[in-house]
Amino acid sequence: KDAILTHPSTPPSGGSNPLEGSDEPAAALTDSLFKDVAMAPPDPILGVTQAFKACESADKLNLGVGAYRSEEGKPWVLPTVRAAEAKLLELQEAGAINKEYLPIDGIPEFYSAALKLMLGDDCTPLKEGRVCSVQCLSGTGGLRLAAACIGQFQKGASIYVPNPTWGNHNKIFPREGVPVKSYTYYKPETCGLDFEGMCADLNAMPSGSVVLLHACAHNPTGVDPTEEQWAEIASIVKKRGLVPLIDSAYQGFASGDFDKDAWACRYFAEQGMELYLVQSFAKNMGLYGERTGVLSIICQDQDNAARLKSQIKPFIRTMYSSPPQHGARIAELILNDPQQLEAWKAEVKVMADRIIKMRQLLYQELKANECPGEWEHVINQIGMFTFTGLTPEQVDVLTQKYSIFLTKDGRISMAGLREEKCKYLADAMKDAILTHP
Repeated sequence: KDAILTHPSTPPSGGSNPLEGSDEPAAALTDSLFKDVAMAPPDPILGVTQAFKACESADKLNLGVGAYRSEEGKPWVLPTVRAAEAKLLELQEAGAINKEYLPIDGIPEFYSAALKLMLGDDCTPLKEGRVCSVQCLSGTGGLRLAAACIGQFQKGASIYVPNPTWGNHNKIFPREGVPVKSYTYYKPETCGLDFEGMCADLNAMPSGSVVLLHACAHNPTGVDPTEEQWAEIASIVKKRGLVPLIDSAYQGFASGDFDKDAWACRYFAEQGMELYLVQSFAKNMGLYGERTGVLSIICQDQDNAARLKSQIKPFIRTMYSSPPQHGARIAELILNDPQQLEAWKAEVKVMADRIIKMRQLLYQELKANECPGEWEHVINQIGMFTFTGLTPEQVDVLTQKYSIFLTKDGRISMAGLREEKCKYLADAMKDAILTHP
């Protein structure tokens, strides 16, 4: 008892206190603990938006942002989202919901409906109850949880991502000790898919490797396989013993047809493979800042799914404890109300159709001004982005001379383009190409 009550500065019996009788002050830190921390490079996409905001030109155009804009260049809060928020306020005032923590795995009514939206009513793994699902922090959070599963339960496995891919893919997985490698995907000569190169690389991957696939509207290229090519890809993946990780950020947003955009996911789900599926509702529901998503893993049987979910929950608990509820409650109301679900799908088609229209108009302007090159890929690619094929030097001309902001790889966001600006962009592209052939 005495030992417990002894003040920490009191020396043991027979010992001496090194501080006793000393007038010397404790040594002060003269350098920051963080003096050797290097400055990280700015995010290449967010940096585009920052440069756009700082520009004072009346003609400035932001084609870097990965978010939908109306014809007026404004963000659009969907009417179904507004209606769901009004309903949530009613429910809160009635005491039916509150701001308490959600369960670690989130709202089951949300993630179950989200999974049904992607995999359909007749999905065999769903019917057999062998899918493990949790709510997550949009697509990035779902990928990070998937990375934790790979790092913990598939030790030694690498993940192969398409070249090119969304920049964050290359950064997320090493955080969980998962090496990132790439496979052939894009063919610059055609601005299309290098299917032969992709298949060759898939056939060379070690068994047990994870292969990341974009469900639709590949980012950044806008180049997707055909259904026949998807079937061949699935056959190779199954034969080689690879593990698919399907990243779905654009269901409905790519073609305007939710079933068409889900075709690859549904096909893979029926092939008897275990796989990861990440869904985000940032783009198609406009819930960018609400961080609303789902991670699902199709397992071999119900027992595996239950045990895996029990292990994912501690990952969540130590990362962010439990997910945010506002966006998930919005999505839950929309996805589980047949009338609102159809209204939301119609709103998504409005966005998809406007993007398709911008592709056609830009293509027409490029043909009209006789811009050097072949531009059919502008209308053949799909989704939010077009991979123009412009070089970094040509991009610099667009930015410095015309105040058109985009990423250095030549990716432009069709959602940021307006009808009145199509000719301006086409003429700027022609000038940039003639300046730096």
